[in-house]
Amino acid sequence: MRQIFLAGLALLAACLISPGLAQAQDAAIQPILQDHQALIVKSSRKTIGPAIDAVATSGLPQAQTVLEVWAAKNMWRRKADGLFFIGEKIDSKTYRLTDFDSGAVVGAFAKKDLKQIKPNSGIRALIGTALVQFQLSDPDIEARKAALLSIERDPEASLLAPLRASIEGEPDAALKTQKQRLERLLTIGYDTDEAARLTAISDMSGDLGVDVRATLNPLLTTTREVATGSVPDGVNVAQVLQPGEGAFDTITAYDLLANKGLAPARVTSDDIRLALGAHIEGGSVGGVSIAQLNTEAARLKAYAALAAEKTVPAYVGGDAIEAAVKAHVFFDVYVEPSKAVTDAAAKALKDIELKVGLNQTLDLTLDALSLASIYFLAAIGLAITFGVMGVINMAHGEFIMMGAYTGYVVQQIIPDHTVSIIVSIPTAFAVTFAAGVAMERLVIRWLQARPLETLLATFGISIALQQLAKNIFGTQARPLTAPGWLDGAWVMNDVVSISYIRIAIFLLALIFLGVFLYIMKRTRLGLETRAVTQNPRMAASMGINPDKVNMLTFGLGSGIAGIAGVAIGLFAKVTSELGSDYIVQSFMTVVVGGVGNIWGTLAGAAMIGFLQKGIEWMNPSNTLAAQTYMIIFIIIFIQFRPRGIIALKGRAAGD
Repeated sequence: MRQIFLAGLALLAACLISPGLAQAQDAAIQPILQDHQALIVKSSRKTIGPAIDAVATSGLPQAQTVLEVWAAKNMWRRKADGLFFIGEKIDSKTYRLTDFDSGAVVGAFAKKDLKQIKPNSGIRALIGTALVQFQLSDPDIEARKAALLSIERDPEASLLAPLRASIEGEPDAALKTQKQRLERLLTIGYDTDEAARLTAISDMSGDLGVDVRATLNPLLTTTREVATGSVPDGVNVAQVLQPGEGAFDTITAYDLLANKGLAPARVTSDDIRLALGAHIEGGSVGGVSIAQLNTEAARLKAYAALAAEKTVPAYVGGDAIEAAVKAHVFFDVYVEPSKAVTDAAAKALKDIELKVGLNQTLDLTLDALSLASIYFLAAIGLAITFGVMGVINMAHGEFIMMGAYTGYVVQQIIPDHTVSIIVSIPTAFAVTFAAGVAMERLVIRWLQARPLETLLATFGISIALQQLAKNIFGTQARPLTAPGWLDGAWVMNDVVSISYIRIAIFLLALIFLGVFLYIMKRTRLGLETRAVTQNPRMAASMGINPDKVNMLTFGLGSGIAGIAGVAIGLFAKVTSELGSDYIVQSFMTVVVGGVGNIWGTLAGAAMIGFLQKGIEWMNPSNTLAAQTYMIIFIIIFIQFRPRGIIALKGRAAGD
């Protein structure tokens, strides 16, 4: 009885253990590798696909390890039995093998007894695509990001299901949003459910991303087809073509018939000449002497004779071409078979194009405002000196250059870019203010009543300052590095963006506008400056020293130019010619806006900035032409408003 009980217990244990053993064998990935051993060893991109798919779709936890080891060229095959293992180098002649299924070390083997599997770049790319489905749920967030990037670069229908499965368990909110967006795009392109595709198109119809347009555009790809009589049923027709309308002429239509095998090929004049030349016998061809082949009719007669003998293709005349074309219908058909999908894609693209146009206008406006703020900063100092003193300062650009070099020198002393820029602004103002006062005291005050001599003197000073900068700093461009928090750009969408440096310069321009207005409206210097600007003799009779006002005003204008140099140097090359690039625009800004008027300078800067960006938008490939057109426009503008947008009242207006 005891023996019977033990036998029954053993039988029960065997029944319980047997499914586990069978399951363990089923869970092994080695048999899959052995089934595709020949393909793996051959390592050909053209034939390796089934082997990679078998591993990737096995559902086994070892599949990811096998693919990763395979891609890393660490998979080795033991020659004795053909099994595949993970190979780890011990020394130049010995490798340690580890089993894929158990993870156990099999032992150390000589390299001559093993064969390394070396997939080429094409196979590694296929393996990388197969690995994506595993990496989408990888604990490492960088692996998940890399998987999404791989899908974006090479989307496939097979990746849609694993992508959807990974969304629900994604712990990172930003990455989850990215997955959801990518899932919508793959649904549009690869889902077999038409309703799901229409919903996805509707969801993405307001998105301005380039990838959305790249997904929708292929849905509207067409091929040109031809049919006898009428358009066949069941095709998604984009448009029916009428031969002879637009670029689709009768000859093009007939050539399409010939390409489709629905009509004999058309014989051109060149074909006729070549055929006749190849069949010349005894000084004639087709019964026509060579001497008579100087007319089109004679050549056609000779060719017809050859065609009757079946030595050349038959000639198709104009009437035959017309008849063949009229017997057929020509149409463009969408590659996408679903009409509902193509209609939805066309509507979505139309809505997107409208929004893209509006956003391009906004982007152009932001660029123009940015450029206007730069011109305003560069010109505001010139507007002050020109308005108050009537002096044409050709060295104004060199004060901008001095400010930029001052910022560079400060950064050599203070390595922290944020602190150095904060220090550079007042330092540049102080340096250029002092230089401006010195220039006014030593040169300008003695030539103020003689504009031509002043212009020549300041032009000579500008050349001298440029050469001095070259002697001190050399001819190489010097870096004026912006703080790290100004790196990059504010990106609203794939169409509209503006760099943080441009935003900072725009804010700086607004700050200086406010500071200048405060000085002119709320301080004694501003009051005296306005008085001297309007009537210097009356101001002098009221106890104001015009000479002192001129000195301080010239210094103030030069100091502001120095600050503008720091701002411009953050995105432009700091060289001795830096100021020369902005002196022309500065003068144009002052003249167009109105001499000596801050609001006029602001209006002039805005006008020139918008005008230049508008012309560049119409002719983006030629910036020099844009500047030429801008100068021509300003010349015409000055003919109608010689005092500028906002005319100055007082002495300058009288001059």
